[in-house]
Amino acid sequence: MKKETSNIKTWSEIKDKHFGKKGTPRRDELDREFESFQIGLLIRKARESKNMTQEELARLINKKRTYISRVENDGSNITLKTLYDIVEKGLGGKVNIGINI
Repeated sequence: MKKETSNIKTWSEIKDKHFGKKGTPRRDELDREFESFQIGLLIRKARESKNMTQEELARLINKKRTYISRVENDGSNITLKTLYDIVEKGLGGKVNIGINI
């Protein structure tokens, strides 16, 4: 018996259908939100790999633990200065930022 695969959609097709094509305002907003989420996740993974608590990281950069929690759960409201502080001062890493035009 042959499986029917015509209803299977790729993630890109789903995003195109529900949020519009790349370059449209709604799709761009979705992509930005996803990038922010990824920043938070990367910070959390780096902190955990150093066996560091949110409290310890917060102390190193002069912030509150609740702020670190918010950044890890949604990196959208983080300034570049704070990103550098967290990664470089707090975690001993290096920030690399790219721009695509």
